[in-house]
Amino acid sequence: MTDRSDIVWHDQTVTRDEREQRLGQKGAVVWFTGLSGCGKSTVANELDRLLGTRGCATMLLDGDNIRHGLCAPPSVLAEEHGDVFAGRFGLGFAEVDREENIRRVGSVAALMASAGLITLTAFVSPYRRDRDRVRGIIERSGAVGDFLEVFVDTPLAICEQRDPKGLYKKARSGEIKNFTGISDPYESPQHPEIHLRGGDDRTPAEQAAEVLKVLEMKKIVSLAGLGS
Repeated sequence: MTDRSDIVWHDQTVTRDEREQRLGQKGAVVWFTGLSGCGKSTVANELDRLLGTRGCATMLLDGDNIRHGLCAPPSVLAEEHGDVFAGRFGLGFAEVDREENIRRVGSVAALMASAGLITLTAFVSPYRRDRDRVRGIIERSGAVGDFLEVFVDTPLAICEQRDPKGLYKKARSGEIKNFTGISDPYESPQHPEIHLRGGDDRTPAEQAAEVLKVLEMKKIVSLAGLGS
């Protein structure tokens, strides 16, 4: 077993400040959380578009897309790597699997923020402790304020009514286990930086604009060169 003392951090020649100055923005992670179907991916994509029109360098990490590669389930990995590998590294949707899923994504998001990118993530991320751990990862690699939690607070009844992927129907019938909001809990953020009330009369573009205003207020997207 490798001892932790044998793993040494190697400082980079190009600093984070230099990367941010080159891009004309501040690296940060905007973490969208909420129930499946709450609209977090839609709002995150709209925010990504708005930032793009401002000339910002961004990256969007979406929960469904990540499950095709970095956090693929055992059934996907087994096809190429075999059952032993898949059983060890594949991630399902049990509580411990969700913990590792969010840990991996948080670490990747921290690297992207360190490169000066405004990194948007859209994950159910149902457990408060997992989101708090990601906040710690991001802030330790940068500074307090680099992590913004966005709670897309859409009532379960509305999410289930939308059911864009038919997942709630499957969860209700017992076809899907460990489904957040039905058979597994969702722990709402206690003090999110941004609280969006999903299911109201506002469009995703209007909700994304609200998030953008906070980014401007925090001077994440207000450095020289933006908006030109």
